[in-house]
Formats: sequence, structure tokens, C-alpha cells
Amino acid sequence: MEENAKRDLAAWVQLMGERPIPVLRQTVRSLEDARLRIDNVNGREVADIVQRDPLMAVRVLIAAQPLHAKRQMKEVATIDQAVMMMGVEPFFRHFEQLDVVEDLLKPFPQALLGLLFIVRRAQRAARFAYEWAVWRRSAQIEEIYTSALLYDLAEIMMWIHSPQESAHILTMQKADSTLRSVVAQQNVFGFRFTELQQMLCKVWQLPELALYRFHPELQNKPNFLNVKLAVDLARHSAKGWDNAALPDDFTAIEQLLNINYETLMYRLGLNEPGFKPNH
Repeated sequence: MEENAKRDLAAWVQLMGERPIPVLRQTVRSLEDARLRIDNVNGREVADIVQRDPLMAVRVLIAAQPLHAKRQMKEVATIDQAVMMMGVEPFFRHFEQLDVVEDLLKPFPQALLGLLFIVRRAQRAARFAYEWAVWRRSAQIEEIYTSALLYDLAEIMMWIHSPQESAHILTMQKADSTLRSVVAQQNVFGFRFTELQQMLCKVWQLPELALYRFHPELQNKPNFLNVKLAVDLARHSAKGWDNAALPDDFTAIEQLLNINYETLMYRLGLNEPGFKPNH
């Protein structure tokens, strides 16, 4: 895994494309349960399982690419679309053997904890994004969810393919609280994870909305703001609700959803007596 931490960006993308992407153990268990009930399982149930796991989600989107090319569709933007295109039985045939990421990273417990932390954060971001998209009555609810779920895909992939070096970044940041992630990434790998994310989005043809973050002229579009603010909130609240960045997050979310502070606190479940987040 660690043959060359300084390999160039294109080499990392090639490596990640050549090796099967492992998925969460819970995903394997849930899919196996669904497989046993295959005659009574529909695409919606399969998609629900897939979209809980950013690793499985990206595998399904990649697998669906040849199918949408045949149908001359612009892109597969959602997990629902991908599963529908594949069909339930072909889906289970295609994904008969899945590697489990917890097994793969068992020799690297710190890396496994790091990966699971990012995965849980991605799941929270996707839930925030979905709830806000529904509130806004967006026409791209599922794409917004998927884009939030995969927003930090590059970091997740680096935990898998370079666990020791990724753990080293975490150690560096614990030793120096002022060390920015992008600086640590550049020092250790020779590139920033956002650069890898951009290449993965293009090579794996992920939803167009996922690429908006790399185009300044698109970053104020409401649907992208829906994604970005959900990611920011999940990141800043990952270890509690006392992060200094949260007041700005709350203000931006209130503007996006056109609601007041009290309503936002209620929607976030933060209106309990005695709870006083910074604002």
C-alpha cells in the first residue's frame, strides 16, 4: 500500500481505478440479507443500502457508466438511477464478491478509525443535505445527497491506499493544532486531496454537481451551497457543537433555507433546554 507515498497524482488515480474498492462490513451484510430475499426486493431497497456507504455508492456509479453510455444519457447522477439501469438481479451478480474495508485495514487500526470517522461525517453531511434539499423543494434532491456523501471521497480513498501516511498526517495535526490539512497533505503526498478529488470526479464521471466546487462561477448556485453547507456543518460539528466556525455556518444555512435561527436550531434538534451553541 505504501510503496511510494510521493507517487504523482495520475498514478494514484490509476491505482485506485485498478484495485476493487472495498466497502463497509454493514453494507456487505445488508446486501447479503437482500440477496436472500431477491424475489421480494426492489431497486429502491437496494439503493437505500448502497447510499448509506460512500464506498459502495461510488462503486455502483462507476459500474453504471457503460450502461448510461449505451443509452446516450448525459450522466448517472443518483444511486437510484444506477440501480434501476443495472436491474436488481444483474446488480447482485455484478457485486457478488465485495472486499470489506474493515478487514483490509485491520493491520492499521488507527487508519481504520480515521476512515470510519470520515465515513460517518460523510453520512451526516448527506443527511443534512437531503433534509435541506427537501425543504427547498429542489429538483435535484438525490443528486445533492450523493454529492454530499462523496464530497470527501479522496480522503477516504487515501486512508485505504496509504493508511500509514494518512495516519501520519493526523499525528502531525495533533502535535500542531495550527497545521492546516492542505499543508500536511502537500508535505506528505505532494498534492492536496482536493486535487485528487477533482481527478476522481472526472475519471469516474461522478455527478456534475460534485464538480461545482472546482468552478468558482458555480459555487453560489443554491444546489451546490446546499451540498457545501451540509459538508461544512458535518465537519465543524463532528466533535461537538462548540466549534468556532459554527456561527457562520448557521447564518449561511438560515439564508439558504430562508428560516430564522430558532427554526434552524429546531430542525437540527438543538433546541433542548440549556443548550447554547455559539451564535
